[in-house]
Amino acid sequence: MKSAFPIFASILLLLIGGQVYWIKRLGAWSRRLIASSATRKWLGLSVLAALILLFASNFGWLGRRPSSTHMTLKDVLVTAPFAWWAFSSMVAFAVVIIFWVVDRIARAAGWTYRKLRARFSERGPSDSLASPVRRRFLERTALAVSAVPFVASAYGLVYGRVDLETTQKRIGLRRLPKAFEGFRVAQLSDFHIGPFMSEEQIRKYVAIANGFKPDLVVVTGDFVTWDPSTQGAAVQAVSGLKAPFGVYGCLGNHEAWTYIEASITQLFAAERIRILRKERAPIEAQGETLNLIGVDFQTHSRSRMAPKGEHFVREYLEGVEDLVLAGAVNILLTHNPNAFDRAAELGIDLSLAGHTHGGQVALEFVHRNISPSRLVTSYVKGWFRKGDAQLYVNSGIGTIGVPIRINAPPEITVFELVREA
Repeated sequence: MKSAFPIFASILLLLIGGQVYWIKRLGAWSRRLIASSATRKWLGLSVLAALILLFASNFGWLGRRPSSTHMTLKDVLVTAPFAWWAFSSMVAFAVVIIFWVVDRIARAAGWTYRKLRARFSERGPSDSLASPVRRRFLERTALAVSAVPFVASAYGLVYGRVDLETTQKRIGLRRLPKAFEGFRVAQLSDFHIGPFMSEEQIRKYVAIANGFKPDLVVVTGDFVTWDPSTQGAAVQAVSGLKAPFGVYGCLGNHEAWTYIEASITQLFAAERIRILRKERAPIEAQGETLNLIGVDFQTHSRSRMAPKGEHFVREYLEGVEDLVLAGAVNILLTHNPNAFDRAAELGIDLSLAGHTHGGQVALEFVHRNISPSRLVTSYVKGWFRKGDAQLYVNSGIGTIGVPIRINAPPEITVFELVREA
């Protein structure tokens, strides 16, 4: 993966530029609508003060507190509006920039056209391409389109974030033992416990997953976000998952970044949930076996933000070769879907991953590449296949960055394993 610095720098510039642009626009609108200069000044100072307080509160300039695992009044009145405004204003500003570039290109083309026409035609230069009416139309169109991110983000915050999708998918496996025909596996991923994915909400999703009566449940990492003190609450919320053949899981990058891999594994073990850390577990029925393998988060990235040590690998799934059972169906739990290519080479039949949130804010209905997750992987969401090897990338149930989901609903997946002819 390429350096993340240009991405973060671009986001920061858009965020700052967006605040300056929209404050100026609000000033222009107030001059049209409010006659009193004193009222406009008071209103402008109030808006500026509110923005400064929102940024100060949400970026920790006023001090940091442990992350809440329940939605509080502050989250409703301060954090959520800030997330909506920051994200919407940034995206809308990007839209304005695009229209500005288009306008400048159109003006340059018009100027060139008029010059050439004046030179080679007996008629005088035409002003049709420089029409003020067309410019006003473009400006109004830009303003109307730039309002879309504000509306879409509000939808993603209030509704899209919790509009759970339950996916039921049949997976055909050529080597599936007869005893596991119709075996049901439920997958949940990327919980990111916090005020916008509270303990109560996770328990609700746990109950929904249990309602499908799966034979086995797997959880594929990112139980916390940035605060290690939330691990206990995350484990308690997830511990309600039940299945006859047990609950297994792997760890994600946020467990690595918060240095809780060992401690959260112990907490899960106390709740009879087994986290597989480069190890395997046999799932046995009627004398036949599925080989379940789990690994910690791995990446090729050299980003300074990425975890150090064993999480950096030259090749995905190093050392996993000895865990693969020849002749058996091997199922891999890996938070990072980028391990799939190597899993296919190792003969692993099915890989279950998360990490991408399905793009979280995905505009793939406009173009397939308009998804933030495509910056890190080509396996954004859903089912993939290479020969006999298959991958499913679960969209997760939590969020990261902003508590907004657009065209990437939270997901619980239930697989039915069948023998492939």
